[in-house]
Amino acid sequence: MFPIRDHNPSGRTPYVVYLLMAANILIFLSYVGIMSDARLINQLYYDYAIIPARITDGFAFETLVTSMFLHGGWMHLAGNMLFLWIFGDNLEDEMGHLPFLLFYTAAGIGAGLIHVFTAPGSVVPTIGASGAIAGVMGGYLLLFPKARVDILLILIVYFRIFTIPAFIMLGVWLAMQFFGSLASNPDEGGVAYWAHTGGFFVGLILCIPIWLRRGGTDFWGRTHGHPPHPEHKYKLTQSRIPRVPRS
Repeated sequence: MFPIRDHNPSGRTPYVVYLLMAANILIFLSYVGIMSDARLINQLYYDYAIIPARITDGFAFETLVTSMFLHGGWMHLAGNMLFLWIFGDNLEDEMGHLPFLLFYTAAGIGAGLIHVFTAPGSVVPTIGASGAIAGVMGGYLLLFPKARVDILLILIVYFRIFTIPAFIMLGVWLAMQFFGSLASNPDEGGVAYWAHTGGFFVGLILCIPIWLRRGGTDFWGRTHGHPPHPEHKYKLTQSRIPRVPRS
């Protein structure tokens, strides 16, 4: 189950979201050719990925930022860019371009620090924009809890798109990350669940001031948790595959 779009249009062009997506894609393309070379890719990760043990020792704090622009494969990159594209434009619309960029960076750094705190001696490189994007999702949940999100559900051979409120989709995602955090050992590598969980709450907390400026619970009361502007309605075209009647 993963989102493919929301019904929450932006009032302005999300230039920062586009810039971040372009930067992530271009940086990945710049080194994708060396991913089959263990020596070169390990050196790249050593220089630019978060290695908690190094930061614990007081080194390589710049990797809290550089790691956000590295990805481990095409699906890793595509998944992160999809989530950023769906949820990032609305926060940029509410915050403004430069404040959103600062928010995104702060959420990513916060997620990285939480990962370091949960695995201070780990020497496993950690990469990806997902900590910062989790922060975007946390802010989105606070501001637009009932915005409608289209979900693609895949159950082996069953495919279906359906619409659910954002708080359900984001709540399920957060629960998966939290329970994954409890079940995983960050020293052994794999998914950085604590970075996702922590980044989500960092983003939510950072968005509290803008939520309060909008009126806090009164903002929810005025909008009923929906976007404060008319939602986008998608028209699903009928399949052109001919139907064969049963005999």
